[in-house]
Amino acid sequence: MSEPNLSSIYQNYLDCLNRRDWSSLDQFVADDVIHNGRQIGVSGYREMLEEDVRKIPDLRFSIEMLICEPPAIASRLAFDCRPAGRFLGLPINGKRVVFAENVFYAFRNGKIAQVWSVIDKSAIEMQLQ
Repeated sequence: MSEPNLSSIYQNYLDCLNRRDWSSLDQFVADDVIHNGRQIGVSGYREMLEEDVRKIPDLRFSIEMLICEPPAIASRLAFDCRPAGRFLGLPINGKRVVFAENVFYAFRNGKIAQVWSVIDKSAIEMQLQ
């Protein structure tokens, strides 16, 4: 798969997330997707994203940096949002926070098969001081 095609698939995937078009998620995510070492399948992946949106109603996925080396993508996603209540165990309660998520994706047959994700929690903690 060529790099522009994989990059385009990834951008379309993020557009799908930002539209909350959960019914189209299986176009981008493999049925047996693994997230941070746990096989959760596309239904578990969808549940995870739906829960994220419940906790963060204004959640938008924005690419800050993208490195594409098929069949993998490394992405730094930027977030500027107001989580309701607690987020990552922190009492955000609607306060605006800006943070990043570093994510690595392995693709198989044009779909996300494996995801490794780390959120920069320390950036949020610094904003709460």
